[in-house]
Amino acid sequence: MSELILGIETSCDETAAAVVEDGQIVRSNVVHSQTDLHARWRGVVPEVASRSHTERILPIVDQALSEAGVGPGDLAAVAVTQRPGMIGCLLVGLAAAKALSFRFGLPIVGVDHVQAHVHTGFLAEPDMPLPALALVASGGHTAIWLVRGRGDTERLGTTRDDAAGEALDKGANLLGLPYPGGPAIERTAAGGDPRAFDLPRTLLERDSLDFSFSGLKTALLYTLRPQSGAPMPTPTGDVLRDLACSYQEAAVDVLIAKLRRAAERHPVRALCIGGGVARNARLRERLQQDAVLSQLHLVLPAMSLCSDNGAMVAALGSHLFQSGEIAPLELDAVATPQAGGKARRPRR
Repeated sequence: MSELILGIETSCDETAAAVVEDGQIVRSNVVHSQTDLHARWRGVVPEVASRSHTERILPIVDQALSEAGVGPGDLAAVAVTQRPGMIGCLLVGLAAAKALSFRFGLPIVGVDHVQAHVHTGFLAEPDMPLPALALVASGGHTAIWLVRGRGDTERLGTTRDDAAGEALDKGANLLGLPYPGGPAIERTAAGGDPRAFDLPRTLLERDSLDFSFSGLKTALLYTLRPQSGAPMPTPTGDVLRDLACSYQEAAVDVLIAKLRRAAERHPVRALCIGGGVARNARLRERLQQDAVLSQLHLVLPAMSLCSDNGAMVAALGSHLFQSGEIAPLELDAVATPQAGGKARRPRR
């Protein structure tokens, strides 16, 4: 008999719900983005985001159930993002999940948002070869994970300052491009010269798998506004295109270089990507062109599975549910990632 899990995601600025069957068949995946709501501030305002979640969460859950052709009584459990994220946003999703759990007698499963991204490879390809590397790159997180199996992951490296998506957003702001910055830079960079401007690639220590993007952002600032001399005229046309292209290429170069280091150090068979930056076409192109990484089995999930969504929460929730990871109704929201960088192993 099929097992249906409802996944709820409200960690940041997407209100999302999905129904996934047997941990791998996406029956519905509904996402409401708040991009337009936050555009005036060029970033997510937590109070505004949580208020929007409150208004949207029940209609989004109803739509997800309707599109899947099921009702609450058909569900085996409700999975909900419990950490990390903006605390007010997380609480909205948790409240909805607890209400469903209490009203319909459904088990509730708490899901780590980052681990849901890490496990997206299994949702895209349930038989993904193992062990694998997973890159999670978004506005809030940039890290490389070693994936030995479902629920068995280890963080190999993380960002020491800005996440990749955050750096792209800040770079777009400096260039006068609209929010969200990552997609705006990608559009503007089309057809540009990636070597037109000499921007740094911070690789840190020789063996480090950590990331640092703050220097790249600062270098763009000083390119536009030198510490000595007159500021550059507001870039337009070819200059703007080349600046955006050079900036994007520098960020992608670092992601590729770190993944190569990880692949050369760990005998992995596959590489999967997740998070909003995983939607970037240039990153996907470079992965397929790289002499080392292209030899791995590349799992490049559909765009709809890369940004924050309920399907990834439901899919990981299905595994946790099968492993007996049932949470009490007292389950609380936690703003920070899991300590130690390792996913908990399922109880046997």
